[in-house]
Amino acid sequence: MIKKETLLNKATEFKVEFLPSEKSVMIPGGITLADAAARAGILIDTPCGGQGRCGRCLVKVEKGQVSDYESHYLSAEQLQQGWVLSCVAKVAGDLVISVPTRREQDRVTSESAVTRKAPAIHLDWPLSPAVYQFSLDLPPSSLLDNAADFHRLKSVIADEYGIEDLKAGLPLLQKLSQNFRKANWQVTVSIDRRNLDKAARLININAGHRTRPTLGVSVDIGTTNVIATLVDLDSGRILKQASTINRQIACGEDVISRIIYSEHKGGLKQLNQLIIHTINELLNELAAINCTKTSDIDQMVVAGNTTMTHLLLSLPPKYIRQEPYVPTATQFPLVTARELGLKINPNATVYCIPAVAAYIGGDITAGVLSSRLFRSNKLSLFLDIGTNGEIVLGNSDWIMACACSAGPAFEGAGVSCGMPAITGAIDEVTLNSTTLEPTIKTINDAPALGICGSGMISALAEMLNTGTIDRAGHISYITSHNQRIQSGEHGAEYVLCRAADSGAGRNITLTEVDINNLIRTKAAIYAGIIVMLRKLDISLSQIEQVFLGGAFGQHINIEQAIQIGLLPDLPWERVHYLGNTSLSGAYNILLSRQAQQQAENIAHQITYLELVADTEFMDEFIAASFLPHTDSSKFPSIKTSA
Repeated sequence: MIKKETLLNKATEFKVEFLPSEKSVMIPGGITLADAAARAGILIDTPCGGQGRCGRCLVKVEKGQVSDYESHYLSAEQLQQGWVLSCVAKVAGDLVISVPTRREQDRVTSESAVTRKAPAIHLDWPLSPAVYQFSLDLPPSSLLDNAADFHRLKSVIADEYGIEDLKAGLPLLQKLSQNFRKANWQVTVSIDRRNLDKAARLININAGHRTRPTLGVSVDIGTTNVIATLVDLDSGRILKQASTINRQIACGEDVISRIIYSEHKGGLKQLNQLIIHTINELLNELAAINCTKTSDIDQMVVAGNTTMTHLLLSLPPKYIRQEPYVPTATQFPLVTARELGLKINPNATVYCIPAVAAYIGGDITAGVLSSRLFRSNKLSLFLDIGTNGEIVLGNSDWIMACACSAGPAFEGAGVSCGMPAITGAIDEVTLNSTTLEPTIKTINDAPALGICGSGMISALAEMLNTGTIDRAGHISYITSHNQRIQSGEHGAEYVLCRAADSGAGRNITLTEVDINNLIRTKAAIYAGIIVMLRKLDISLSQIEQVFLGGAFGQHINIEQAIQIGLLPDLPWERVHYLGNTSLSGAYNILLSRQAQQQAENIAHQITYLELVADTEFMDEFIAASFLPHTDSSKFPSIKTSA
């Protein structure tokens, strides 16, 4: 256990010994451990220039005292174990210091990062799914009891389960009589009560008393990626999850491109079929790995931005991009899987979470539901950083939202070696401040195939900290002689992973064009936050908690996101990772009709602020198009060079 002293005796010299080299040096009190190591001839890498922000200068105090200091980078447990950042911890007595190997340092860094990851998806509401499965023994028809077969079914369900009003579609009625008799009047029926204002609906009849779980699927339709989760509706248990690229990306990387494409002859139909095909692929994958059939899935809940929902339902999105930016609908009708061509139970209901406006969709309604912002007394900022960066501010009394066209860079599109956050994606980068040699970490430790959003933030921050790029994002001429810097097809680029070491068979790089795209993306997010606060006459310091949503927000490094100016310079402890809040919200709505009702209330409660034609937003965007900002005073915790 380390005892830390606040008062330093600078007049007294102390002995500092370094392991495993066993080198030692006499040092006055108040000197940082990194400086002490340098005087002993030991180089400790400090890429952030001694700001205590990158964690690359970790050492372990085996014996002795260091000065008291705060570190948001390390957990309380790690501090208790003796780990400190040598660039900020100062000598306060005789010391024995262990300088870890790179492997051990990465392990400690990784353990610290685990505490910053989002929680797993869980049910926040009472389990009350819309679909129920009942096993029934129906009384056979006879001369003495010759009621219609469907009336017979309705009577039994009303008597045994209290469901008084039951409807059935024509396809099920056409087979109902034959199915009853083939099953000798022993059947299992599935009933949907998703529509809160109308009758229950018969959606399936199976012979015999079936014991299989009732299945549902929640789907997050992102502009770049689509994720689906197979759920046991009886228990709420997540069975399997699968994700893939949204096939619509062939028709444009962002919503505006796809809206324009939809206006071409046959464009809307093509975009609709591409998303249906994408979802059906995921359904097939989920069914295969769960050893079931897609037709056994009796319910689907979909979250997506307003444009994605329009394209799923074949609603023309044309006017979403034209002033005054009006969608066809924000509340969407219940439809069946048969109507959409989805390969689940054809009678199953597909529920699309309601949107708020043209650029605040059901994914954000789901996100606000997941964040519980609507219940909080604290002033809360919710960010979903994706292709269309959405920003929500409010508490239990009021909620306001806006959106800014951030672009798909952080989702892997529009970047030369960009990719989603899947196996093989570089998600963490560190640079040696002297040699500029990178150390990369990939998802699942697989050979590097590209770089995902969290990796881009990490790389950008490291390149800025080490002087590899300047504040405008240009690769510095001072470092241009380094072997990692080369001239590519699009100008100067930095090689993160050489072809021989990658799994892609090519160099994985960040080009100046990529960096410029990333700077524009982060500038749009930051500008949106500032404009919204200004219009509400609220200062940054008044924000009590920040929620990061979206799949990208699950692994984002707070320190580095602040360093590049993506997030405002707020205390790190106010920031909370929520993971894919769109998928989490869809999951909760799938399992709870109370959650559905609350989501619909949220969509009505949110006030929308339009930024598309706001000149103030453009001014802030331009100002934020530097690292971290043209006005360094907005980031007081970041030391920047001119």
